Amino acid sequence: MPRRLLSAAAACTLLLGLAACGEGGEGPVTTPPPKIDISGPSDGGGDSGPSDGGGDEASPNAAPDVPAPDPADYPGMDENTPEGAEQAFRYYVAVSMWAHQTGDDETLRALEGSQCGGCRDLNSDLPILQAEGKYWGDLSVGDDFLQAFKGEVYDQEVSYHFVLSEHSEPNFEDGGMKSVGETEYVTTGGMVWGAEGWVVEGLQGEWGSDAFES
Repeated sequence: MPRRLLSAAAACTLLLGLAACGEGGEGPVTTPPPKIDISGPSDGGGDSGPSDGGGDEASPNAAPDVPAPDPADYPGMDENTPEGAEQAFRYYVAVSMWAHQTGDDETLRALEGSQCGGCRDLNSDLPILQAEGKYWGDLSVGDDFLQAFKGEVYDQEVSYHFVLSEHSEPNFEDGGMKSVGETEYVTTGGMVWGAEGWVVEGLQGEWGSDAFES
């Protein structure tokens, strides 16, 4: 879809909505954000001999070997500061995108609170991708806006606008692939500092005319 930029004022509007949601409001939850993909490669054959327990043969449902986001690229994310909250939320988004490329959601789940409904909405297609063994294709995430605000409900509320590049994703209706255009997301994360560092306890966002929140 065409890239659509929102102003910092829009971010503040989202922040207010997130705070209200954290108070126990029942905001609407709509369609989850775009999915993306790459099918796990298969060599369609190979030697019939015994496996070496980790050799070169690729499983038909093997996830692509995509490097995980490096925490070193998010300096200060382990610090209890507004800047730390910003970097921790950026890291969470990057890990979400990586999970959609690999099917590995262990790190992702460790970064989000169990009651974060918006987190579930953002990643609602992961179980489908995992079951089908098909994952997002090559993509990049570009930053447009990042700022933390002192929250009334959460320790910090981070407004993060990012652009997801054009990519391919599986079309589960016909079994093929389809292309998804560059898309801008406007998100707000409700961040809480705990014993293990920053955790995403609330998440709200929009892209195009769709939205999710909780």
